[in-house]
Amino acid sequence: MQIRPDALPAQLAKGLKPLYTVYGDEPLLAQEACDAIRAAARAQGYGERKVFTVSGAYFDWGPVLGAAQALSLFAERQFIEIRIPSGKPGKEGSEALQRYCEALPEDVVTLVSLPRLDKTQMNGAWFGALDAHGLTVRVDPVERRALPQWIAQRLAAQGQPVAEGEEGQRALAFFADRVEGNLLAAHQELQKLALLHPQGPLSFEQIEQAVLNVARYDVFKLSEAVLAGQLTRVLRMLDGLRAEGEAAVLVHWTLAEDVRTLKRVREAVEAGKPLPMALREGRIWGAKEKLFERIVPGLRLAQLTPLVEAAQVCDGIVKGLRHPGWPLEPWDALQRLALMLIEVAAAPRAPKLALRP
Repeated sequence: MQIRPDALPAQLAKGLKPLYTVYGDEPLLAQEACDAIRAAARAQGYGERKVFTVSGAYFDWGPVLGAAQALSLFAERQFIEIRIPSGKPGKEGSEALQRYCEALPEDVVTLVSLPRLDKTQMNGAWFGALDAHGLTVRVDPVERRALPQWIAQRLAAQGQPVAEGEEGQRALAFFADRVEGNLLAAHQELQKLALLHPQGPLSFEQIEQAVLNVARYDVFKLSEAVLAGQLTRVLRMLDGLRAEGEAAVLVHWTLAEDVRTLKRVREAVEAGKPLPMALREGRIWGAKEKLFERIVPGLRLAQLTPLVEAAQVCDGIVKGLRHPGWPLEPWDALQRLALMLIEVAAAPRAPKLALRP
């Protein structure tokens, strides 16, 4: 049974399960979920704790299998943690985990912690056994659109809600911009506000003065922001990536790949293929799939031709070449390419918007 982290407290209140699995790529939420399970186990008398970290393919699973069956000399109940940082237990580990799940002992609670898993790993027999015999907590990242609400809930929980109305929304948006992509730092900024100010509503000025700019960006989120037409966010992300030392070549590759994929998908649609089929063949899924579904129907190939040419020019600039009419600085050229792509992506929603050269 799989649940989200926010549903875990209610599940723990109903009583402990013999097996918990926590997996995902958001360290703060994964840590909080594991801490909640540990705390519930301690409260119910699981006093002895054993931790096993699977360090590689040659890990010895014998002690893990034996630990749950061994009688404790110090406590009637045991808490066993199995940490698999790679998310790959290997063939021997897969078999061991399946045997472990089939013989879960009484008076033992087991916690298995894993990173984000791909589709192949989640379809593995070992993960299926963990999910079938216990409770699985899937930890997903907090996306930018959900971040203000997440911050608001955390502030309210520590007795510091934001002001009502527009000022409060502005404060949350400011907070989210400062901590996007860095939830651990967001947690630290929340704790800082709890130390700086007493309980009670927080003003925009208090948040503005206290919260540091600790946002972290990645090129794939930049791609989504460009296709979504989020101009202000795109400019902020480009500045952030540049300050973090991200390679301009990688940023260009991401933007250029979006240009090429838009062209391929539009060509497939004009050749008579249904859009869903064209997207599958273009390996477009997730958040980008929804963006392409909105953009592609209103596109014309004539709009994409100058964009492809611009991507080629920008490729040369990030590699040290010059081109008449284009900025010499690679990041300025990337900004221009991003703005052109935003304009094309926005064209289906605003037919009168012309593509600037």
